[in-house]
Amino acid sequence: MGLLRQVGPVISALARSDQTRHVNFLTISRIGSVDRVSMSPRKDFTVKELSPSTWPDFEKLAIKQGGCWCMYYQRPKPVGKGLPTKEWKKINKKDKEILVRQGRSHAMLVYDDKTPVGWCQYGTRDELPRIDAGRNYRRVRPLVGAEKLWRITCFFVDKDYRGKGVSKVALHAALESISKQGGGIVEAYPVVSKKMAAVPEWRWFGTPNMFKRERFKPVAPLGTSGLLMRRTILPG
Repeated sequence: MGLLRQVGPVISALARSDQTRHVNFLTISRIGSVDRVSMSPRKDFTVKELSPSTWPDFEKLAIKQGGCWCMYYQRPKPVGKGLPTKEWKKINKKDKEILVRQGRSHAMLVYDDKTPVGWCQYGTRDELPRIDAGRNYRRVRPLVGAEKLWRITCFFVDKDYRGKGVSKVALHAALESISKQGGGIVEAYPVVSKKMAAVPEWRWFGTPNMFKRERFKPVAPLGTSGLLMRRTILPG
């Protein structure tokens, strides 16, 4: 991501993320509750937190995603360099499950009835430290103050459900959850490059319009490919 200048996972088209060059990109209101969100007259989605009980659902989606298991931004540095792809995937899965069982990995899962169809990963700065390694991100004036800093780093939607509003539901649910956990400043790093945004696998950070609808404000460009946006969420 030209934004954060790191390398990260290409959501489904590429086999590896930590070892595959991938672009590195990198207001105040109260959120209302959301358990069921109607996206159209014919489609309702439900949401659940990623947890030990929903791990099997996440597992079903993560296999489709490609092998990163949404671990790239949870590590300060990449791991598995030089390993066979199969071993790299095993490491990611193992590490992710450990973090989930320790309560150190957050995401909102979206369901069509009982079928998991997408997720939005979010977490605190400590849970998603890789963002801090981005050169473009470090150029932005750092936040100061006592407010908790949250990050939204990754979206994934099953290919059969793309274009149906799954990411919007997941994002709103993540903000709802952040509110319930005490709120704070929430950062996002959407893709602004039209060339990259045209490829679904390169939109794991989301798009500016997604976040504008949730009242995020632009803060600074992250290179030529991404944008830093922020919003303050009050405690729920």
